[in-house]
Amino acid sequence: MARAWKSPVVARDTTPTPSAGQQDLPFIEPAPLAKSLAPSPASLTPTAVRRLWFCIYLPNLPLEACRSSDDALAIVEEQHGIHRVLQADPKALAAGVMPGQSANAALALLPALQLQERSRVREQQVLERLATWLEQFSSFVNIAAKDVLLLEIAGSLRLFGGLPSLRKKVSKGLQKQGFSAAMSIAPTPLAATWLARAGRRSCIRAEENLGPALRQLPLTCLNWPLGQRDALAGMGITNIGDCLRLPREGFTRRFGAERLLELDRALGHLPDPRDSWRAPERFCADYEMTEEQSDCELLLHICHELLFSHEQFLLARQLGTQRLCFSFFHLKSAATELQLGAAIADRSQERWFDLLKIRFESLRLPEPVIAVRLRSGLSQPLQVETAGLCFHAKGGKQRRRHEIAQLAERLVARIGEQSVNAMNIVAEHRPEYAWSTQALLSDWSASSLTTRDTVMRPLWMLPAPALLSADGAYPLYKGSLLTLLDGPERLETGWWDGQGVSRDYYRATDRDGMRLWVFRNRQQQTLPNWYLHGIFG
Repeated sequence: MARAWKSPVVARDTTPTPSAGQQDLPFIEPAPLAKSLAPSPASLTPTAVRRLWFCIYLPNLPLEACRSSDDALAIVEEQHGIHRVLQADPKALAAGVMPGQSANAALALLPALQLQERSRVREQQVLERLATWLEQFSSFVNIAAKDVLLLEIAGSLRLFGGLPSLRKKVSKGLQKQGFSAAMSIAPTPLAATWLARAGRRSCIRAEENLGPALRQLPLTCLNWPLGQRDALAGMGITNIGDCLRLPREGFTRRFGAERLLELDRALGHLPDPRDSWRAPERFCADYEMTEEQSDCELLLHICHELLFSHEQFLLARQLGTQRLCFSFFHLKSAATELQLGAAIADRSQERWFDLLKIRFESLRLPEPVIAVRLRSGLSQPLQVETAGLCFHAKGGKQRRRHEIAQLAERLVARIGEQSVNAMNIVAEHRPEYAWSTQALLSDWSASSLTTRDTVMRPLWMLPAPALLSADGAYPLYKGSLLTLLDGPERLETGWWDGQGVSRDYYRATDRDGMRLWVFRNRQQQTLPNWYLHGIFG
């Protein structure tokens, strides 16, 4: 007998998760400024930060969200009192079932056709599950419409090896989950959305290229009201380029300022802030079956899949939990609950599954199960321990593991306390004087490398600042012009002890992507001298 069930979906808490504000994520244009456009030192500014939006358009979401078996399937929706086919899978289309047909006509063509009514709640659940999955590629995911997801990927390109690699990973992941998507990339969210809806597999990285790419798009990709599109079509307006050629004042009076603002946002003339999706911090997923089941092996398999989704949910947040609750629902009896607990917070699928199998041996179900739900307890940060080091003992004996602290103690015993030191932060603004060494065994727990959250410092500091050559107002490193990311951070201090400094610090990157910490010496009276002071990891 064929079995079918709904894929587990991460649900929200009873209280809605507040939307997070949009954050600036850096995307640095590789080409530096030309010599003739180089600013004077007084007007030196960091390179502009750009954004890049990845749009995922799911045109078949109503059908793909309801897939439950291998039989021919069609999604129907009530229109003027008649259930009509909204979407049909390839098997149904091959039998002659077409969108717009009535449900009776579709069944006459294919009596074995499965009909399911469209569920917008289920589609929203699928969108939220996909948004949660996409958080592994970007810290900024936006549910833009009922069938559109947006990712800000400017800050993710280096992490995933470039744009082609990132797009390939997203595409393969969607196909593996059974979704067909149209994807486009553009500097503005509306432009990326319109390109994807038009079926254009585009990748536009510069705003000046948006106009030519958008002008040929049909009005159907704008998702404007049908009445406005018909009115534009009656005027001979068939694409976005025709809209842009109309007088702005007349267009606003006829169709409203909102449509004109959309066009400006798509072209990058106006900002387009978006809300960032944040998945709930508690996990809750349902597994619904089309028929009752009492097979213990099948129920354990369902629980195993739910635990896998639970592990992925906690892994993305670096969290764990000490409590889990399985609910087994029946048609006529109250739900049977099975609670699991752990001594310490954990997220491992196999560890929770081992506990479940032990408890499942004594579980008594009053009747067959129609659905399974997994709910997690309060999540908490995982307790991270310092890794140990393995050493081979003499004579081929068994390896011994030592903690980092034990290794430090043994080094002190072998080469002397004066040769092994810990580092400590000093309350000093000058980087070269902002740290000190201390005896390791004096107070191991007091050693700290933490600093203020608002200050970013490289871990690799040069013993002394290294002089850099310059091309106009910009520094050179290994013969290439550096691109300034942010700054300046001005330090003027130390005048009281004769070691005063007056510097403007910048974070910069070279042509190979290495991030450097450089400063401009403001004490020089002639052309400012640039220095390299540190390298970021």
